[in-house]
Amino acid sequence: MKTILFQGDSITDAGRSRTDDINLGLGYPTLVKAELGVEEPGKYTFYNRGISGNRVVDLYARIKADFINLKPDVLSILIGVNDVWHELGGRRDGVDADKYFKVYSMLIEELKEALPETKIMLLEPFVLKASSTEGEWEVFSTEVYKRAQKAKEVAEKYRLTFIPLQEKLDQALESCPASYWLADGVHPTTMGHELIKREWIRAFRGLGL
Repeated sequence: MKTILFQGDSITDAGRSRTDDINLGLGYPTLVKAELGVEEPGKYTFYNRGISGNRVVDLYARIKADFINLKPDVLSILIGVNDVWHELGGRRDGVDADKYFKVYSMLIEELKEALPETKIMLLEPFVLKASSTEGEWEVFSTEVYKRAQKAKEVAEKYRLTFIPLQEKLDQALESCPASYWLADGVHPTTMGHELIKREWIRAFRGLGL
């Protein structure tokens, strides 16, 4: 049985259970679990360790307990929007783009050393203009884009699978407004999670597992 681990912030967390590994929340991890679980019953074990509010430094801080100890065959990471968001609204504990790249690189380097056989997929951070982002749209659009570029650079540096999402969401705006896909410009609706799931599954198929 192969193990798939989802990591990230609230987008991945999506209300997951903190007491068991059955309820993966209401987001794309559950949609992935449903599709793969029906197609190949019993082949995969799924873990969701996304935590709402996390930045890349928070992922690094729990690398042993929530990454290495679980020994996943496939690791999926989506992180970046809080590294921007936490610099706004008086919090001032965001992570700038250069440090984001540095810490993300440290995270991946240590994971590859500890888990050399694990397949790692990095998802692109994304944002749309809606209720939580429109007031600081220039910052969000500029800075989340920078984190997206840095995430791609990390994937290229370590030859990891990278899953683009921003362009897909931008294209989706042609059919429905931002809030249809990302309720507040950050957190996906059911349809937004389905869009992410489809891109995730496409990338996963490319791993050849």
